[in-house]
Amino acid sequence: MNYLSELGHSFLHALKNLLPIVAVVLLFQLVILQQVPENSLAMAGGLLIVAVGVALFLQGLELGIFPVGKSLSNQFARQGSLPILLGFGFCLGFSAVVAEPALIAVADQAQQISNGRIDALTLRLLVAASVGAVTALGVFRIIFGHPIHHYMIVGYIVVVVVTFFAPEEIVGLAYDSGGVTTNVVTVPLIAALGIGLASSIRGRSPLKDGFGLVAMAVMVPMISVQLYGAWVYSQPAPNTELLTSSNEGNGNSVHPVLKGLLDLATMVRDVLPIIITILFFQYLILRRPLVNPRQVILGFILVIVGLYAFVIGLKLGLFPIGTSMAEQLIAREGYLLIYLFAFMIGFATTMAEPALLAVGKQAEEAAVGQINAAAIRLLVALGVAVGITLGVWRLVHGDPLHYYIIGSYILVIGLTLIAPRYIVALAYDLGGVTTSEVTVPLVTALGIGLASQIDGRNVLIDGFGLIAFASIFPIVTVMLYAIWADWANRRVKQESV
Repeated sequence: MNYLSELGHSFLHALKNLLPIVAVVLLFQLVILQQVPENSLAMAGGLLIVAVGVALFLQGLELGIFPVGKSLSNQFARQGSLPILLGFGFCLGFSAVVAEPALIAVADQAQQISNGRIDALTLRLLVAASVGAVTALGVFRIIFGHPIHHYMIVGYIVVVVVTFFAPEEIVGLAYDSGGVTTNVVTVPLIAALGIGLASSIRGRSPLKDGFGLVAMAVMVPMISVQLYGAWVYSQPAPNTELLTSSNEGNGNSVHPVLKGLLDLATMVRDVLPIIITILFFQYLILRRPLVNPRQVILGFILVIVGLYAFVIGLKLGLFPIGTSMAEQLIAREGYLLIYLFAFMIGFATTMAEPALLAVGKQAEEAAVGQINAAAIRLLVALGVAVGITLGVWRLVHGDPLHYYIIGSYILVIGLTLIAPRYIVALAYDLGGVTTSEVTVPLVTALGIGLASQIDGRNVLIDGFGLIAFASIFPIVTVMLYAIWADWANRRVKQESV
């Protein structure tokens, strides 16, 4: 009965968080475009399905993923074997990303737009291996207590240097590939690993040391994909006729029931590598049974069903309207409405991100009064809104992407040096949780749609990159707020003396 009560509370909470998206869509449709959506009933139904999916997903996290991640971290920390801990970190990072739906979508789009020069499977394996390696590196950092900002500053410098030598066709894709590695399953699981490990080691702080794994998982694929692109574009172009003929006949319609079963099977496939990794280390390495196995199994089932309902709801209710609105706005003269739409939809989609809800709650629990989850969500949503708007501005004006990205990273590095130490790791992680199942498809569609409609824009060069902006600027807004709050607290103390 307690589970049902918590599920009902999560459903109402999820419904409230989705209302900003609906409000933005209705504002533009009814007030600005002055058109009544043809599929308004589908949108309402999709909204309800999304809310149910988020509620099931969050309940599944609490029952299955969070306890297992923290339990494994605690057991490995007590065992004290560095090679096993690093191996677990690599396998967990790799398995969580290799079947990530957003990465699969971006990789497939990159292969189509590049006419086969970029291989989708190679790109996915490269990104997954990068995340696995950097997760192991993050575990190493937590064990030895190294400050996160040392790793991030060096990493961003490497990203900037590699960007100068990478071909322009790969830069936007590389930055987006980093952003899409973090989804609603990956983020909570990796965050649980870091927090559980930091909580188990004497002298480590769950807030300062436990967070940061997600940020590193976003950063390193940017480097590896740019290096991959430099190699790919130094090779002769493939035969596009063979690619075209091999893709013919793939447009056959599929029965809705069969399509639904295939989508559900995809969700199982997405979570299966994580389950295999957990069972392997639990039973073959630790040689111990799971605690509360029925609860854990129920949790994973709820996560799968919740993700399935979540994606179905988005497809039914929000994606069609978002796509049609983008086309209508592009068709109008002037770009002011596009900037306004980019800002508002960036804010609204971020407020609805399940991964942000989960990490915000974990941060509030780990911070013990220093962090307010609601305030963090508002700051992150504002950062995403500003970032996407700036990215759309760049796309419209045709400016080189790397100038904006390099300038943004310089700003982040500067803020890192003066921000309170307790907020740095969390701020970096919050930049990663903004690019998940809600934001990525809408933002990617907006970027590619704009690049294909504006004269003089190249879809591969200009269409990608918006996700990178959505990842960077939440770091800026959270750090700025922490710097201001720290200054205000010191000023109050000085006045009270």
